[in-house]
Amino acid sequence: MEFLTDPIAWWIDPFTTNAFMRSALWAGLLAALTTALVGTWVVLRGMSLLGDAVAHGVLPGIAIAFILGYSTTLGAFAAAMVMMLGITFIRENSPFPEDTSIGVLFAGFLALAVVIMSSSGGSYSGDLTRFLFGSVTGIESGDLRRQLLVAAIVVVAIVGLHRAFLVMTFDEAKARLLGLRPRLSHAMLLILIAFSIVASFEAVGSLLVFAFLVAPPATAALLVARVPAIMGVAVIIGAVSVVVGLLVSFHYDTAASATMALAAVSIFLATLIGRRVLELAVPLRRRAASA
Repeated sequence: MEFLTDPIAWWIDPFTTNAFMRSALWAGLLAALTTALVGTWVVLRGMSLLGDAVAHGVLPGIAIAFILGYSTTLGAFAAAMVMMLGITFIRENSPFPEDTSIGVLFAGFLALAVVIMSSSGGSYSGDLTRFLFGSVTGIESGDLRRQLLVAAIVVVAIVGLHRAFLVMTFDEAKARLLGLRPRLSHAMLLILIAFSIVASFEAVGSLLVFAFLVAPPATAALLVARVPAIMGVAVIIGAVSVVVGLLVSFHYDTAASATMALAAVSIFLATLIGRRVLELAVPLRRRAASA
């Protein structure tokens, strides 16, 4: 119970006395910002499966770039773009719905990543675990600058494309009539999803970034209705998940990225249960008052 009996030592000192914790905090907060903003549209448009597929789909690009000695960020972004183009191609040239094309490529890209990582070339190229599960406590200044740049791009794009995304989400036909070009807006959203995932995988890993992309916006959607409010609350929930996850990891020696992701999912479940309890309690109070 030290977090209650000695709050300064538990909540503050880890960040003031450890440079790696401060870097991890900034990396986590930037990841929470970008994924919450983009993830709001992922949740509202029912694109969670696509987000999960892209989060895993970057793995082959990361593995190939790492083995060849190139930038893993560029490799991840290239793989994400190939995944997006592949999904669009299969959807437009087959009679199957979008979830089928996503599922096929999801399985294919994940299998390709496993093949590359298990090959002789991958086996002696170093430990790729951090690309799967993140290494937020090993973030360097260059990684932070890259995250900051992507965060700025995402914020500008989300603000500039807000009206197009909003109309497209709730009435695509109306978006077309208003000249908002929903196909182009959809393509821009796909690019932003790729940007947010690629910028955040160093901090939380490609397997765990999906939790930040979906859990905070989904939690926010349970609490508020308007889209800007959902984004703001999602950013706050993501930030709380980062802080709590880092501190629990520091004090109890758990995996930092996984603990942050678990905190985000736990907040969602607690909010969902709390909302359901309140929904059940209100009719009971009304019956008691009328009795």
